[in-house]
Amino acid sequence: MPTLANTLWRAEGQSRWVRNAILVVAGSALMAIAAKINVPMVPVPMTMQTFAVLVIAMAYGWRLAGATLLAYLAEGAAGLPVFAGGGGVAYMMGPTGGYLVGFFVAAVLVGFLAERGWDRGPIRTFAANAMGTVTIFGFGLLWLTPLIAGSKGISLSDALPVAYAAGVAPFIVGGLVKTALAAVVLPTAWKLAAKR
Repeated sequence: MPTLANTLWRAEGQSRWVRNAILVVAGSALMAIAAKINVPMVPVPMTMQTFAVLVIAMAYGWRLAGATLLAYLAEGAAGLPVFAGGGGVAYMMGPTGGYLVGFFVAAVLVGFLAERGWDRGPIRTFAANAMGTVTIFGFGLLWLTPLIAGSKGISLSDALPVAYAAGVAPFIVGGLVKTALAAVVLPTAWKLAAKR
């Protein structure tokens, strides 16, 4: 099925490459802006990035969304201040590293589902976005647990509930809200596109 981006901006051949490059730059800029809309929390801040990942994935499809997230991560690794706390490889290796990896995996997963029509109605869109949100949280938890274990000198099994309490539990309500918001935005965008 065509993606929303392909429906709104049809391009073939050389112009398709230009369109995709513009969309990658626009998507990575949206990610950087979403990172700056945050509530400072420890060990990771709450941002609008989850919402941006979901919308980009749904609108672009898995290939273009994956390329967009890779570009965003590369910008951050190069030291550009595109993350909530700045940029650079050292920042990426810190507590937020798992969430950053999760952004890419979620973008590919949700984009894949969008290409199969999961972005057309609110229920399936919510389900796809919920899977993406769980993926982001899961990678964040897997990354954060050994960091906490190492910093506190405790076992992984003892660190897991600490990591969950610090890195997942405070974000569940916000994650649900952003998932629901994306489930409204995408089907609405499709309805508007159909009226063009």
